[in-house]
Amino acid sequence: MGRRVRDFIEISDYTSLDSLINTLVAIRDNLPGEAEPELKLRGDDVFGRRLTISYLRELTAEEAACDARYTGGVVEPDPNVDDLRTKLDKIPYRDDRDDEEDIRRVA
Repeated sequence: MGRRVRDFIEISDYTSLDSLINTLVAIRDNLPGEAEPELKLRGDDVFGRRLTISYLRELTAEEAACDARYTGGVVEPDPNVDDLRTKLDKIPYRDDRDDEEDIRRVA
């Protein structure tokens, strides 16, 4: 099974009851069986309230291609990075700082 994402449907607070019921039934009937839908009331008196339905769905092909770029699914190791790491490991490192002299206590 592919990766699933949470998607949202918002219903405005200015809706008749019959329209709301019809909308909720239509949404429920069109969701896949494993969607795990949840209904929440969000918002406040200033910005308004909304019914929010969240559900899980599979990634689209475009979303999966974009996601693969950032999760390392298609990234191949770069030999230049290993060469650079080897060169940097050969450079001697000397810490000239004396930790106790650099600490300044205040108060």
